[in-house]
Amino acid sequence: MKDEAVDPIVARAHQAGVSGMVTISTKLSTFPQVRALADGCRGIWCTVGVHPHNADEEGQESPAQLLELAKDERVIGIGETGLDYYYDNAPREDQQRSFRSHIEAARESGLPLIVHTRDADDDTVAILRDSYQDGAFPGLIHCFTASRALAEAVLELGFYLSVSGIITFKKAEDIRETLRYAPLNRLLVETDSPFLAPVPLRGKTNEPAYVCHTAKALADLKGISLEAVETATTENFFRLFSKASFDEIRGHRQ
Repeated sequence: MKDEAVDPIVARAHQAGVSGMVTISTKLSTFPQVRALADGCRGIWCTVGVHPHNADEEGQESPAQLLELAKDERVIGIGETGLDYYYDNAPREDQQRSFRSHIEAARESGLPLIVHTRDADDDTVAILRDSYQDGAFPGLIHCFTASRALAEAVLELGFYLSVSGIITFKKAEDIRETLRYAPLNRLLVETDSPFLAPVPLRGKTNEPAYVCHTAKALADLKGISLEAVETATTENFFRLFSKASFDEIRGHRQ
């Protein structure tokens, strides 16, 4: 059953013009709760995956379980997966092994890979490039905070970059400079809820309605209208997450 506490959050998102949302899986043990958020709610989808923080306990040795769960009609992506050497909450070998299994699942299912990378640019790029030799797979760098070198490398692989509220932070000029260079047709916007609420809401619990501030910051950075960013990022979303149906959000578009 869907958590009724989510209803007002979804309502505020719709009022702010946010019509499509993805709730992200970080552990397979809690996937049923993630899936429940998308149950019977048009315009909300989910993913299946294991965050690198949890790779020691739930890291995947093979893509089999991911692929089985990805058959669900509401699952439109694989992840959140990747490497986090900043916290090192799980052994790096476990993170890398699970990351590769998620990549295999993305390749076999055709669903986009959602990559978390922190202080692990070189290994992230190396694993993605090495895996690409076995066949292409779609994906994006979630909550982009990495280097321009990583951005260039993944864009060459056909990946997308996802922009969070960090773009509004005073000390994030390096990230803004990279996003100035990145092509608009490869960018998405996200919340990373409940974290990273954008200015002027920094410090609050983040939620989907707040993504409009991130989109406005991206529009200002690119020197284009907010409407242009809204159109582009919506098109990019449905191009990348091709299992999602645009028809589900028609009634919520303003």
